[in-house]
Amino acid sequence: MTFVDGGTYVQLLELVQNSIIAAGVLGIVGGLIGVFVMQRDMAFAVHGISELSFAGAAAALLLGLNIVAGSIVGSLIAAGIIGVLGARARDRNSIIGVLMPFGLGLGILFLALYPGRSGNKFGLLTGQIISVDLPQLGLLMGISALVLIALLVIWRPLTFDSLDPEVASARGVPGRALSIVFMILLGLAVAVSIQVIGALLVLALLVTPAAAALRVSASPVLVPVLSMVFGLVSAVGGILLALGGSLPISPYITTISFAIYLVCRIIEWRRSAGAPRRVGSARLSA
Repeated sequence: MTFVDGGTYVQLLELVQNSIIAAGVLGIVGGLIGVFVMQRDMAFAVHGISELSFAGAAAALLLGLNIVAGSIVGSLIAAGIIGVLGARARDRNSIIGVLMPFGLGLGILFLALYPGRSGNKFGLLTGQIISVDLPQLGLLMGISALVLIALLVIWRPLTFDSLDPEVASARGVPGRALSIVFMILLGLAVAVSIQVIGALLVLALLVTPAAAALRVSASPVLVPVLSMVFGLVSAVGGILLALGGSLPISPYITTISFAIYLVCRIIEWRRSAGAPRRVGSARLSA
């Protein structure tokens, strides 16, 4: 691995400032929506959507169209199918299991037919650092803002339906409609995340930060905040580290995200290990 000097690194920062902004926004969006992904046990769905999103992006690359738009079309198709047909967990997992190889196979076919640079092909799988121009940044930020606003609007009923769907349904919460809306928002989040981290490792932004946050807190306020912070640190930190070497961005983002998760697991373990001792000490002193 080769590293750049200080002056060159500053120049690279100026070159990829759009990507840094995009990564920060996507880290926040991924961290927030990831909380509901974990609550609804839909980590597998993220991977399934990412495969069809990859196929859509590869098709757009082959046809000379906007890659983000192609990625969004693929994600929305997958999200719609899962949301409509996969109301129950067993049905949802089987549908995802069918969609994943189909989407990956289509994507590989489109990339094999693409006559352009191999770097463009590789970037769809592992992410790209300097590929976010101003129009793409505007599109990414617009979609991210839409996802955030929609999540805030449906936050309370979605939380209720995620934690206790049977009681929520009895109280009149439209669980099926919420599920479809959430899947659409998840599809949009997956589509825009692929531009930075790639299709194969999108779980690092949409699942791992929330999984880490849930290890150290159960607060309905603190968990989303921690998840967004973890996603932001992983995404932006990954880009900043990737600028100094020659590796793709994805290994850096996934390593930071995984390291945060390990730290949170250790904190959880230390708390659980110390709790019995504190209870025992209290009984002895009594």
